[in-house]
Amino acid sequence: LLYMPMIPAALVGMLAAVRLGAVHSVVFGGFSSVSLAQRIDACHPKVILTASCGIEGNKGQILYEPLVRGAIRRSFWQLAKLVVWQRKPGQWCLHKGEIDWQGLLKEAKEHGDWADNVPVNSNDGLYIIYTSGTTGKPKGVLRQAGGHAVGLHRSVREMFGIQGPGDVLFTASDIGWVVGHSYILYAPLLVGATTVLFEGKPVGTPDAGVFWRVVEDYRVTALFTAPTALRAIRKDDPGNHLFHQRGIGGGLRTLRAIFLAGERSELSLVEIYTDLLAKYGAPGARVIDNWWS
Repeated sequence: LLYMPMIPAALVGMLAAVRLGAVHSVVFGGFSSVSLAQRIDACHPKVILTASCGIEGNKGQILYEPLVRGAIRRSFWQLAKLVVWQRKPGQWCLHKGEIDWQGLLKEAKEHGDWADNVPVNSNDGLYIIYTSGTTGKPKGVLRQAGGHAVGLHRSVREMFGIQGPGDVLFTASDIGWVVGHSYILYAPLLVGATTVLFEGKPVGTPDAGVFWRVVEDYRVTALFTAPTALRAIRKDDPGNHLFHQRGIGGGLRTLRAIFLAGERSELSLVEIYTDLLAKYGAPGARVIDNWWS
């Protein structure tokens, strides 16, 4: 089980589990001890991978130590191991039996430890993702490795237009959600494209122009986000000055599409960003309110 912020170590942890043929379950970093304990009791993890803290936009750091320890105390499941990625300044004071992730890596390198890739059947589990459904209690859904990989490969190529090396997908979600599993980690890597991992918010980190800065800095070809994010940006920057600022300099010319999902998008929102993309984006760039909205 992973309880991690949006940092590279989180993706490394997910991929490491897959390499071993294990099933991973990612819980959104910042969930309460109660919510985390429910998921611990539901999936019975052998190991929890976590970090000393996460950064929640302009709210600053959230210390994970009390949340994780509180969840372990609440849960009935007897955990075998807890591995902690240390971040500054929010250091975790390790107790007996808790393992320093960086120290573990150093030790493995010194000893030349290397885990072989474990083949699995196409119907074997890849990960468990939890949904609250209608009862408020977490319900685990086990995604199978083969079919899920095939579906993600097809969707990212044919629906999102991410073909392979040279394309860059910026999915402004979290790995704790299914969109993050699918389009931050697995789908872009399956086609050999680049993915952007973003620990921040659409506003307040530091301003409403952060998405457009990321697009320019990493030459993003497709942005996948929620209408709520664009509404927040509009509220803080109603004149779209920060978009224009990046666009005038040609910094958004790589952007071929903005994909919206997760909720209904009002026509005015789609029209505003369609016009902005027509002016500053790649030729033929458009806003696509995709099929699960």
